[in-house]
Amino acid sequence: MKRVNLFLLGVFGLSVFLRPAVLKIQVNAPIHAVTSEYIRKAIARADRESAGLLIMKLNTPGGLDTAMREIIEAILASRTPVAAYVAPSGSRAASAGFFIGVASDLFIMAPGTNTGAAHPVGISITGQGLDKTMEDKVTHDAASYIKSLAERRGRNVRMAEDAVRQSLSYTEKEAAEQGLIDLVAVSDQDILDHFDGRTVRRIDGREEVLKLAGEPIIDIPMSKRQKFLLAIAEPNLAYILLIIGLLGLYFEFSHPGAIFPGVLGGISLLLAIFSFQILPVNYVGLLLILLAIGLFILEVKVVSHGLLSIGGVAAMVIGSIMLIDSPIPELKPSLEFIIPVAVGFSLIALFLVTLVFRAHRRKVVTGKEGLIGETGMAQTDLAPEGKVFVHGEIWDAEAPELVSKGSRVTVTGIGEHLKIKVKKA
Repeated sequence: MKRVNLFLLGVFGLSVFLRPAVLKIQVNAPIHAVTSEYIRKAIARADRESAGLLIMKLNTPGGLDTAMREIIEAILASRTPVAAYVAPSGSRAASAGFFIGVASDLFIMAPGTNTGAAHPVGISITGQGLDKTMEDKVTHDAASYIKSLAERRGRNVRMAEDAVRQSLSYTEKEAAEQGLIDLVAVSDQDILDHFDGRTVRRIDGREEVLKLAGEPIIDIPMSKRQKFLLAIAEPNLAYILLIIGLLGLYFEFSHPGAIFPGVLGGISLLLAIFSFQILPVNYVGLLLILLAIGLFILEVKVVSHGLLSIGGVAAMVIGSIMLIDSPIPELKPSLEFIIPVAVGFSLIALFLVTLVFRAHRRKVVTGKEGLIGETGMAQTDLAPEGKVFVHGEIWDAEAPELVSKGSRVTVTGIGEHLKIKVKKA
């Protein structure tokens, strides 16, 4: 009897362990390559574990179109129903976040949240907005995309399209009353209680009954790698990494052998380059920053009365402002941060360049070259050759004219066989 009881207990425990749970992720950042990877891997895990539902809590200002489309493709291909939940109160799912919500199997909002404002904004490589024709094309494409998603999910197509064409934003009450979302929920458990036993229509048209009663909710945090990548993708940090990288490499090239500045600069520059692959970088801004460094170097070699320095500072500040150009504030460094750092970098770079060229111009004081310009005394008559006492030593010397013994001489050069050239002082 005991063996039977233990067997039944083991079977019951195994069934509890293996039954599908509800997985949950938290996206509290712009939509870019890192958040896209996080969401797509969570969807893949939910499919592997045959989860009953994946809750994706959203609080995002929007982001990049390419990352958004990757996420939507993963949601539409998922075997696990996906619920986009705009939460907690005060959160938003704007722009790309709105597209993701409309594309999800369930679109839910917490009280005090908003969604919409999905008008596409494109930035050209020069940092200027798209021309009217291209902007119209992008807007029509985005409107068609959101209409298709809304129709397939049975949501309010007009509201979805207006959010794109007119950049309208909706509260949770407006969205719920007009059929844009499926529920206003105050907690994760509210979602499970409301949708348990209900039928959800998948993107391929088949219907699936959700069985959520009593299911545990398991959080899927970001991996350490994803957290690290998310941190360096922060625009202010990406910009400071670029500055540290440029300063470190310049210091290493101007003072070979220092090692540490070069290592630090190289690592920082590589991390900055990786960040720029995530962020919308304007390469004209990057070229202006490189131009500023060139102007600082020229300032020391060319007499410009400070004009090159002023141009370098201007190029640095303008290039820094243009470097990461995005209509979303969370995807570009703040102006209050850029200007002090850019001006500070300009002053440091100019100071380092000045030190280098001063060191190059300084008179050599050791070796044979250190003798040039030194004064001494003729130990014998120089007619034209003889002996002179220079720098605490007696040297063979030659002079272009007769120099009497005891006369003061100045070294003008170094001849063959360590014979110095002198002239009367």
